[in-house]
Amino acid sequence: MDTVYITFQPDLAVPGALKTIEEFTSQAVKAGIQKMVLLSGKGEKEAELCEQVVMNAGADWTIVRASWFNQNFSESLFLDPILAGDVALPRAEALVPYVDADDIADVVVESLLDNKHVGQTYELTGPRQLTFKQVIEEISKVTGRDIKFSSITMDEYTKMLKEYQVPEDYIWLINYLFTEVLVDRNSGVTNDIEKVLGRKAKDFAEYARETAATGIWNPVASANQ
Repeated sequence: MDTVYITFQPDLAVPGALKTIEEFTSQAVKAGIQKMVLLSGKGEKEAELCEQVVMNAGADWTIVRASWFNQNFSESLFLDPILAGDVALPRAEALVPYVDADDIADVVVESLLDNKHVGQTYELTGPRQLTFKQVIEEISKVTGRDIKFSSITMDEYTKMLKEYQVPEDYIWLINYLFTEVLVDRNSGVTNDIEKVLGRKAKDFAEYARETAATGIWNPVASANQ
């Protein structure tokens, strides 16, 4: 093995991530790894510290900073409220250039296989900004469902997460993402996906159509799976 792709779950911002990345990269270089591609978060200061570790590890590197994923609405914490038909979230005014996980994967593959990407930092976004309300409206449209969206405060959201017995470390991360990442400086749209892949980034509308066709947003189908 001479090349590695590094992802850290649930996020590079969590306590302990930096130490883990330091130890991993040190061991990787000792083992002969020559190139590292790191999945990072767009606008996360803690993630940027991890990026520096990778850059200074002694191997070739590429940094892939991603905006919030489209798939957060079909594979992660926003799925259950969508199935329930009632989505309540804070920071309703925040504009997010959601990026598709398939696009991220394609950029990572290119970065792993082609040395022209060595030393590059890519910021991956979708082609447009959307608020939470606009996202839910798009999902409602493609599913033919009436999904309600409500704007709530961060305190109300935290209380709700605790009532649903979400683990405290995940509540901390969610609070971090909503307060530190969902800010104006992270709302810009880039063309880095097109720069790397030679094609446009997938639009949220296309993702929504494809995902609706799987039935994942259909409460009856989901219950029977």
